[in-house]
Amino acid sequence: MNDLRACAESLGLEKIERHIFLCADQTEPKCCAKEAGLESWEFLKRRLKELGLATGTEPEVFRTKANCLRVCIRGPVAVVYPEGVWYHSCTPEVLERIIQEHLIGGQVVREFSFAENDLRRGD
Repeated sequence: MNDLRACAESLGLEKIERHIFLCADQTEPKCCAKEAGLESWEFLKRRLKELGLATGTEPEVFRTKANCLRVCIRGPVAVVYPEGVWYHSCTPEVLERIIQEHLIGGQVVREFSFAENDLRRGD
């Protein structure tokens, strides 16, 4: 159990403000070409690191590459928590807007969002 606690602490898991999941590197690509998903994933990793949002012991944004988010159209698809905002067409250009406007600015990018399920509703 101590090893899990140490891992969580080293990743700053209890200090994360937002978590973005991106559908990329699918086993059976359906929502977009596998290459497009991987290009978006590499962009997301690089930009979050460049902006200092996903590094150090106090990351603001945690990122996860998902094999499939089950929305198999208009991909790559992403979801940002805790707001539960789902985005389509997550090319590097769209991801830049999501990073700047949503992850940093706190504003949903309505042009590319298609569903919301805010997990903070009970607060």
